[in-house]
Amino acid sequence: MNRLVVIGLDCLTPQLALDAWLDEMPNLKRLAQRGAAARLHSTIPPITIPAWTSMVTSKDPGMLGVYGFRNRVSHDYDSLRVTNSTAVTARRAWDYLSRAGLKSLVVGVPQTYPPKPLNGVMVSDFTTPSKDVTFTYPAGIQAVLDRIAGGDYMIDVKDFRTRDKAALLDSVYKMTAARFQAFRALLKSGDFDFAMIVEMGPDRVQHGFWRFCDPTHRLYQAGNPYQDVLHDYYLALDREIGSLVEAAGDASIMVVSDHGAQAMEGAICVNEWLQVQGYLKLNDPPGEPVSLTSGMVDWPNTRAWGEGGYYARLFLNVAGREPQGCIPPGAYADVRAELGAGLEAIEDEEGRAIGTRVFYPEEVYREVNGIAPDLIVYFGDLHWRSAGSVGIGAIHQRENDTGPDDANHMPDGVFVWDAGPGRGLREAERYQIYDVAPTILRFFGLEAPQDMIGESII
Repeated sequence: MNRLVVIGLDCLTPQLALDAWLDEMPNLKRLAQRGAAARLHSTIPPITIPAWTSMVTSKDPGMLGVYGFRNRVSHDYDSLRVTNSTAVTARRAWDYLSRAGLKSLVVGVPQTYPPKPLNGVMVSDFTTPSKDVTFTYPAGIQAVLDRIAGGDYMIDVKDFRTRDKAALLDSVYKMTAARFQAFRALLKSGDFDFAMIVEMGPDRVQHGFWRFCDPTHRLYQAGNPYQDVLHDYYLALDREIGSLVEAAGDASIMVVSDHGAQAMEGAICVNEWLQVQGYLKLNDPPGEPVSLTSGMVDWPNTRAWGEGGYYARLFLNVAGREPQGCIPPGAYADVRAELGAGLEAIEDEEGRAIGTRVFYPEEVYREVNGIAPDLIVYFGDLHWRSAGSVGIGAIHQRENDTGPDDANHMPDGVFVWDAGPGRGLREAERYQIYDVAPTILRFFGLEAPQDMIGESII
């Protein structure tokens, strides 16, 4: 086995793939029995972007300067921008392989749009705005994608937070089948040393159907028509793994996910809480739920504001840093500590502790590059999400403020690897997401650079 194929399944969750259903997934189980199967601990935060980039660079989000799907590009109040490959200056595993003369196939790995040159072929990820832009390298690959995918190569499903569950399920299956078919065709068409695919389907189907499938979810109803959706989709993924193993011939096969999933209890309305606590003041508080915009805020009298999402990011309004900052730099540490303690003390509607965790970037990252949040918050240890809207009139909300979604992320993903004969594996119940890139390089006999923070598994 001198070739390596990495199958990335976004949000594939260990309690389902490695525990509940492994015996029903013969292809994944065979790989696990021949090699290693463990949990893969994700980044802080465990989010698609930056987690996949951390996986293939072995650098944490602070080192990358990427803290989520959207990042502040300046200290202006409306400077959040969707991030893409242009924000990544660190070399990824395939860049080192290219320099060593090895050929790579990369399909769907998040934060690869727009595609950058490599020794091989790249089809970029779900952040590609449409198929009207160049999203492959070389550009000519784009012209054959639909044909080799057996029809329509889907970049992503259009809306996974939809109430039309039948249409969502149909779209996810079509997307998954097309991506794997295209990847197998490309794999067979070239003499690739390394190949990696990331399929977004598990993430989309879990966010869309968790309440229907998890008997412990507060909204679960036995006998509903979608109660087997996750189970059936996981088994379909296993069949795709089997077909890909067959197409890959004698290659070593690694299966990874960037994080897992779990039931979501509800949302903490972070900007509503900040208003109640006196940190955030609006010029004219709305009478109905709306997204918070910078023009709504009385900045000279606001000390902090927050962003919604699977986790919360809070920003402090610091004098000399933000345009209308009001927190004296000398008071920054005290205000931040006070705010963090208040967030950790938030209770549910019945006055019960929910176990919120607050992270300080300089304490969890080796470096803090770019513009990091002042606080990173896991409400209820990620059993609750952050709702950023205002005008809700309550701190707690049991429905997601951006559309139906009943799963949140959990910090552990999946790692399964049939490394091949003669390669001893470092045993562990849990590997780190940062271990994957140095493992890839070691597989090909290359030494990991000193700035990679993970440890090779072989």
